[in-house]
Amino acid sequence: MMKLFSAADAVADIPEGATLSVGGFGVCGIPQVLLAALSTRTVGGFEAVSNNAGLDGRGLGLLLETRQLRRIVASYVGENKEFARQYLEGELEVELTPQGTLAERMRAGGSGIGAFYTPTGVDTPVADGGMVWKYGPNGSEDPAEGAVISPAKETRMIAGRTQVLEHAITADVALVRAEVADTAGNLRFHETARNFNPLAAMSGRLCIVEAETVVPVGDLAPDDIHLPGIYVHRIVELTAQQAADKIIEKETVR
Repeated sequence: MMKLFSAADAVADIPEGATLSVGGFGVCGIPQVLLAALSTRTVGGFEAVSNNAGLDGRGLGLLLETRQLRRIVASYVGENKEFARQYLEGELEVELTPQGTLAERMRAGGSGIGAFYTPTGVDTPVADGGMVWKYGPNGSEDPAEGAVISPAKETRMIAGRTQVLEHAITADVALVRAEVADTAGNLRFHETARNFNPLAAMSGRLCIVEAETVVPVGDLAPDDIHLPGIYVHRIVELTAQQAADKIIEKETVR
């Protein structure tokens, strides 16, 4: 089955207020072309689930600049100044989640598991609640003034340890990047781009992939496939220039 689309067509029907699971780690393996195409549309109010919020002008930073995000679920957001500004000024709701927990929440969503228990976050605000998800006017932390505070989560004793209940994440649309896709949607990821992209892809009811290379079915050996095509609905084949457009998040020189 051919699943090839242009980037604009692939994201053209993403609706207002959709939840997006977005692959990548830092600026490694992010679906830059799909996010750029989405940033040109007039819809917004999206909730994004991603390890991080991109950089200014890169990754999810594009949707922050166009004010298309209302909420982000992430584990790390420290590289984006516009993100920090929107959060601290009460324009953006942010749910910080431990990195491994976030990964498992997406995997669970794609596997049909509703929730799971983990010791990660016990005896911290992750489990006890009290984190500011969204500030009110003038930096207020008062819910009566519009602030949103994280609730306490259910805990129970399992195998001699207190563990906290975490709910799975199922997104309306997954946006991911692969090194190679075949025309049936079977995917192979490059090295650390495999960290979150397969999990984001699994968690989306509709999965859209941008691939650096697209090959015929049969060119990928069965053991070389990191994610089977049953999860993938649309493929965007990148140009050589788009595939090569990769940056270093932090360059350190002597």
